[in-house]
Amino acid sequence: MRGTMLYGPRDVRSEERPDPTIVESTDAVIRLSAACVCGSDLWPYRGADPVTQPTPMGHEYVGIVEEVGSEVRLIEPGQFVVGSFFASDNTCEICRAGYQSSCVHRQPGAPTGAQAEYARIPLADGTLVATPGLPPEDMIPSLLAASDVLGTGWFGAVAAEAGPGKTVAVVGDGAVGLLAVLAARQLGADRIIAMSRHESRQRLAREFGATEIVTERGDAGAARIKELTGGLGAHSVVEAVGTQESMMQAIRSARPGGHVGFVGVLHGVEILGEEFFFSHVHLHGGPAPVRRFLPELIDLIWDRKIEPGKVFDLTLPLEQAAEGYRAMDERRAIKTLLHP
Repeated sequence: MRGTMLYGPRDVRSEERPDPTIVESTDAVIRLSAACVCGSDLWPYRGADPVTQPTPMGHEYVGIVEEVGSEVRLIEPGQFVVGSFFASDNTCEICRAGYQSSCVHRQPGAPTGAQAEYARIPLADGTLVATPGLPPEDMIPSLLAASDVLGTGWFGAVAAEAGPGKTVAVVGDGAVGLLAVLAARQLGADRIIAMSRHESRQRLAREFGATEIVTERGDAGAARIKELTGGLGAHSVVEAVGTQESMMQAIRSARPGGHVGFVGVLHGVEILGEEFFFSHVHLHGGPAPVRRFLPELIDLIWDRKIEPGKVFDLTLPLEQAAEGYRAMDERRAIKTLLHP
């Protein structure tokens, strides 16, 4: 099969790889209908996360089940499925509490290699959710978004306790940040302030439910949020970048007693203890338990109540994955969809 490999910084190749097979009795093999490039893939692509050997890329996926292991009971060949980027059994005590990305039996980094024609999915019964039927072609991008960026943005909004009567600020205008705007709107937030300097992303943020746009960044951005909220700050802030500046911008944009949901993959972030102590801000986040939200998100997409697939503004064949990475790295694209 064709698959995407990262050999080193900015060295993405599409090449022949072995077809995946059932390894464990709880596995499934799916034929991918669509895959994509994630913002978190840009960290190793840019060299921030060292790559010491050729690495299969991709952890967002939807497709049709081809084969299942002997112990798989809930997933059947022929079903169209959406999966999470963490394999989880969905039955352990941690999963039942809603934190499948910290499942006792989780397999970090699995599934990997989903920018390909086929993928092996461990713990298939807990990781995959079947759609009510085979989706129409135009719905596949939105279902693909649910496998990571929609679920991640949703978790950011939930962790920030977005809801009725709340003002929500979103730091980051990538796919996760934009879908955190959509999530905040679905959760009933009164005001949603998207922080963005890019006109095309501002337009999509407004389409998803943003009521205001702030173009300032860092301390200036936090000061602008305070100005818009009578000097208090937002009730809820979603941090969807993962840098030192974005985290401090999020914390400083929240009011005392406010909540920050952080879902950007953190790199080099250090929080000053004394400032945090006196801020009275709640922090909650981490790798999103996408599996917790998948049934609800699939229903919303299936009923055409939301269309998160609009974050895909570049579609390429799998063989051109390298261009998809370049376009996102250069901010010429919000998110790249790959057709196997």
